[in-house]
Amino acid sequence: MRSKKNAPQDPSPGIKHSMPWRVLSVSSLPDYCLEVSFIDGTRGIVDLSQLIFSEQAGVFEVLKDKELFNQVYVEHGAVTWPGEIDLAPDAMYQQIKLHQKWIVT
Repeated sequence: MRSKKNAPQDPSPGIKHSMPWRVLSVSSLPDYCLEVSFIDGTRGIVDLSQLIFSEQAGVFEVLKDKELFNQVYVEHGAVTWPGEIDLAPDAMYQQIKLHQKWIVT
């Protein structure tokens, strides 16, 4: 057993892992929606359908593939898909806190 003196240092000093906007869990729903919950207990829906099918979809256009869309997961407190696609958790949190839903356009 290591002593505290020899224990590894936190590689991310200064980062607070208790920020309320950190995503705790995510699951895909029909119609390109997600159900998300945050570490402070806030829960809500993210509707990505307008973004995914818009001309400004950019990297999100690949999420039209429902199989890929359904591979959503949480990494480092953010909603993420394969291919390094992710959503800003702080913006998502703000909208869900106010409206219980975030419609991304």
